[in-house]
Amino acid sequence: MPQFRTERLGQMIQEKIGSLIIEGVVKDNRVSSFISITKVKVSKDLSFADVYISDIRGRNHEKAVEGLQNAAGFIQSQLALTMHIRKTPKLRFHGDKSIGDAFNLIKKIDIISRQDAEKCIFDYAKDAKEEEN
Repeated sequence: MPQFRTERLGQMIQEKIGSLIIEGVVKDNRVSSFISITKVKVSKDLSFADVYISDIRGRNHEKAVEGLQNAAGFIQSQLALTMHIRKTPKLRFHGDKSIGDAFNLIKKIDIISRQDAEKCIFDYAKDAKEEEN
């Protein structure tokens, strides 16, 4: 099967699962609307779809993975109803820490840049004081 077809199918699955979560169709307490589907990889034979999720709040998403894995059969049936494909892939959910890691990296860069700015201001004030003397 051409790669662009599996990528397009992955995007459709990502959109459908995301809308099921946001609309509250998945009624598991472990799955909140702060869950984001970051990527979906569909196998070439369409037998499996690996769904990667992340919590936008940066919290531990392991419980959400468990909740979605428990609801995988229901989600798969909902996909089969809305998507007109011959074979609906079996869903496997995985945690994705890339969004949280990116936020942490941005925070560290911000801290370092503030420290550098404070050091530059301190050095400038020190140089100005030495020139006065």
